[in-house]
Amino acid sequence: MTEPDLLILGAGPAGICAALAAREAGLETVVVDANPAPGGQVYRAAPASFRIHDHNPDRRNGERLRTALAGSGAVVASGHTVWSVGRDLRVDAVGPDGPVHWRPRALVVAAGTSERVVPFPGWTLPGVMGLAAATILLKSQAMLPGRRTVVAGCGPLLAAVAHGILKAGGEVAAVVDLASRRDWAVRLPALAARPGDLARGLGWRLRTTLARVPWRYRHGVRRAMREGDALTVEIGPVDGDGAPLDGPTTTLRADALVVGHGLTPATEVLRLLGARHEYRREAGGWVPVLDADQRTSVAGLYAAGDGCGVMGAAAAQQAGWLAGFTAARDLGRLAPDRYRLWTAPHRHRLARMRRAGRAMAGLLALRPGQVAAIPADTVVCRCEEITRTEIEAALACGVRDVNTLKSWTRCGMGPCQGRMCGETVAALVATRAGSRERAGIWTARVPLRPVDLAALTGEYEYADIGIPEAAPL
Repeated sequence: MTEPDLLILGAGPAGICAALAAREAGLETVVVDANPAPGGQVYRAAPASFRIHDHNPDRRNGERLRTALAGSGAVVASGHTVWSVGRDLRVDAVGPDGPVHWRPRALVVAAGTSERVVPFPGWTLPGVMGLAAATILLKSQAMLPGRRTVVAGCGPLLAAVAHGILKAGGEVAAVVDLASRRDWAVRLPALAARPGDLARGLGWRLRTTLARVPWRYRHGVRRAMREGDALTVEIGPVDGDGAPLDGPTTTLRADALVVGHGLTPATEVLRLLGARHEYRREAGGWVPVLDADQRTSVAGLYAAGDGCGVMGAAAAQQAGWLAGFTAARDLGRLAPDRYRLWTAPHRHRLARMRRAGRAMAGLLALRPGQVAAIPADTVVCRCEEITRTEIEAALACGVRDVNTLKSWTRCGMGPCQGRMCGETVAALVATRAGSRERAGIWTARVPLRPVDLAALTGEYEYADIGIPEAAPL
């Protein structure tokens, strides 16, 4: 077991920048991440054997950050799955060479988000995947989700994924957007704080227009059906809360449907360690309560990035710098005057980036009408195959919080630990409990991620087990 000054969970934009700040202040730093290379979702790296000649801003920014991290002196443990974090900040993980343990003096959690998909009939079919999954295929594997794809949901990933599909030679059957034209228009002034991102987004939208891709505003997916090798997707109009409206529906035929209804902060580690949280719908759900310097309510525990509330990669980087410098100050490695000097530009940029981030986060917030419209026989928890009918039956018997519902139905007990269904389940419980605060949030438990028991124990034969001698009579 090693005992670095600082350990950072997550090597996305926030985690990398936290490491750069910590190393600049002289902290012995370890960065742990499950992916093969640093970058996170936005700056995901292609496999080393790939030669992808794509010089888009995300790829350039990712390479710049990876180069800076490699030259910083931080220890980077890629390909490591963290399965336990203790109250003494001990971190247990499984990597390519087996179990690894660290006990740092301070811990920064930069865990990012999980994608939210509000269930609809057919959402578990082959060929239906999340928008985030589609970006992984396009960015790191140069692979299309299908020859002809329906892109549906909400937020900026709609245009990004549609553009990526077209650029890779695929066909987009339609973009189905829960937001209206006005929803986008009122957010344009806030996006001016990030002119490069705004110009890129408008370019993505223009590309879909030139390709004659139908863009169906204020529409949602009603159901998906599999017919042989083809997927049939029925879409229809919705109101501002995502509830279906009366009116004509349209049927689209495609090979794949990629769909995403926003992002949920990944707070499992922070909840496991007892950090205070609050519910903020516009930030993506339950988020940790932080002070102005990225400290949580637990001594020695810091957080940064979209795991603290959805704000985007640009804001995440600035929060990461701030968290790394704050940890160095608290550990006595950065004098107060130098801390103020070094953090000032990052505070200024963070405030500016947050304005644009909040504008986009509003488009990604969970829509209550969409949840209310989930049909009774639709699977909500796909790991345990729990339908809405089963959830409603538990609520009718008096269940009023998500953890009681978990015990009653096994909802959230599968391999994903409720990451996929948690927001939807909590919204359903809140209709009886009265609020999301009363409905609560899943209790975080170990293991945080599924791990192979053999990776923890090694290979043993019965002969390896020591048998004590029989006790004397």
